[in-house]
Amino acid sequence: MFGKKPKNGLVFYEKKKLITAKAVYTFLSWAAIVVGAVLFAYVSVFAFGVRTTVIGDSMEPTLVNGQEIMINRLVYNIFEPKQGDVVVFKPNGNENAHTYVKRVVATPGDTVRIMNGILYVNGDPTDYYSDSITNAGVAGLDLKMGEDEFFVMGDNPNSSDDSRNANIGNVKIDTIIGKAWFHMGGGRMGIGRIR
Repeated sequence: MFGKKPKNGLVFYEKKKLITAKAVYTFLSWAAIVVGAVLFAYVSVFAFGVRTTVIGDSMEPTLVNGQEIMINRLVYNIFEPKQGDVVVFKPNGNENAHTYVKRVVATPGDTVRIMNGILYVNGDPTDYYSDSITNAGVAGLDLKMGEDEFFVMGDNPNSSDDSRNANIGNVKIDTIIGKAWFHMGGGRMGIGRIR
């Protein structure tokens, strides 16, 4: 703190800088980290923070009644749903209806038909269901998907209201909320990715 004592007996004090380049750099580094963390949290909550509850047994064994799932709302802004995806949607865009959770079995341009208890997509039998499908519904005849339409069914097709029912029908892309991403609780322990 004390400066060097000159030969004439006077003592000088060295004035310390309060704000140094290192202090400014440290402050800006921490500020950038905090802003980045807040931005990451906001995007994460917006894109993935939406939850819904599975109602009924139409998605068993994949998902069970009462199980909560996280929805990835961002993925379908970049990509379209593909066969095998489990999607969450509002039937016919009805905001007052509960959300439906179903598997995409056909995408735009595909032709669907259920014949003799087997689901056919583009004339080829699928292996989505081991049990015979008892109700073909509107898919009893060839049904071609429009350019923004998807055919969805529950993993437990004999206990599912899905695209086979005229009141739900083909699901349009703008009624899909997002992709079912993770499940929590319900009849299963812990958190797991939905496949």
